[in-house]
Amino acid sequence: MKQRICLIEDDAIMGEALAERLQLEGYDCDWYASGEAALRGLAGKRYAVVVSDIRLPDMSGETLFEHLLAGSGEPPPFLFITAHGAIDQAVRLLKLGAEDYLTKPLDIAALLAKVRELAGRARVPADGEAGELGISAAMRRIEAMLPRLAAHADTVLITGESGVGKEWVARALHRRFDPAGSKPFVAVNCGALPETLMESELFGHVKGAFTGAIRDKPGVFEQAHGGTLFLDEIGDMPLAMQVKLLRVIQERRVVRVGGEKPVPVDIKLICATHQDLKTMVARGAFREDLYYRIHVVHLHVPPLRERKEDILWFARRFMAEMCDAKGLPARSPDPMAERALVEYAWPGNLRELKHSLERACILGSRALLASNDETGPQPAVDDVPIPERLSDFLAKSERGYILWLLEQNAWRITETAGQLGITRKALWDKMRRLGIERGGTGSGGEE
Repeated sequence: MKQRICLIEDDAIMGEALAERLQLEGYDCDWYASGEAALRGLAGKRYAVVVSDIRLPDMSGETLFEHLLAGSGEPPPFLFITAHGAIDQAVRLLKLGAEDYLTKPLDIAALLAKVRELAGRARVPADGEAGELGISAAMRRIEAMLPRLAAHADTVLITGESGVGKEWVARALHRRFDPAGSKPFVAVNCGALPETLMESELFGHVKGAFTGAIRDKPGVFEQAHGGTLFLDEIGDMPLAMQVKLLRVIQERRVVRVGGEKPVPVDIKLICATHQDLKTMVARGAFREDLYYRIHVVHLHVPPLRERKEDILWFARRFMAEMCDAKGLPARSPDPMAERALVEYAWPGNLRELKHSLERACILGSRALLASNDETGPQPAVDDVPIPERLSDFLAKSERGYILWLLEQNAWRITETAGQLGITRKALWDKMRRLGIERGGTGSGGEE
């Protein structure tokens, strides 16, 4: 399937020529003559690369890019075209996250080479195809980076909310590193280890090192030798242990508790956290030297509410796997249930989605799971005699989430709609449908 390029250029002659040339190169090219038209196109389609002039008739390329950055999800790679007088603006765009810029008069060969490079980097997979991590642009971009990381990176940091799939990404990276499946993958939740046992669990101990140490025991670093060690929730590690961890990461050698002989370890180290480590460093809760040591390569996994394209993809995958594992008849959501799944905010991310669908597969009696089945997300209360209907629970949760976000944004409709990844009109429609009003007036902080 051809990759799609978004071209934003108001000059009719230049736009037509570039669109034709990109199509001759084998791409599908959508040409937009204004920023507003491009925003509508970018909201509805996935693009491998965006090529945009900085000067547009209705807004600047910088305004367009900032609007996309403020919305939900990650924009495609941007390549800007600029006149010599606007190079300072192009440099600002690079700092915001744009990939590159080219100056006028345009070198077509250089443009095509850059488009091929960026499109090749984003080639996992093309529009409509399913990858290993999902079908959203953000997850396809992460997946495209995995082969290079597996070949060259020894330390990777993965961040994202709880339940978002950080270990899922870590295991996918390990499979790129070890396609034969012969090397160990050892996962440890640092937040679940008692502080008194953490050093022994991580680095091992020798017989007699402490009461109960009846034999030599290798730690997880030694267990992962030759493979991958995944340290989840590294932000929960005590400061005293962070000092020892830093030394091991730097030297790639461990000394067991009670031992003297250093043991070399050859591992790929993947750390993960749902916390903001940079903020923790500022308040003294996380060592700065350790932060920079593990922050060599950073992958951020967006929450599920910001990549709604992945919800049904994961839902079908989870249901198929669970029904097969439990010997249950195949289950799938009906159209109304699919809509309810997509509209729900999923604060627990993939973990909540998986557990909800597992309950649905076990309790559901039909092949098609309806949105009013009493099988979806339920209150975490043991004595509720009758679980809520899925549609009622999702509507209540959606209302609560939108209310919370409106209050966080002082009821600014445009800003809230941008964070939700919907239009102002769609947000107003949701507010009317869910009965959301401010002070009983029904009006927000802006019209």
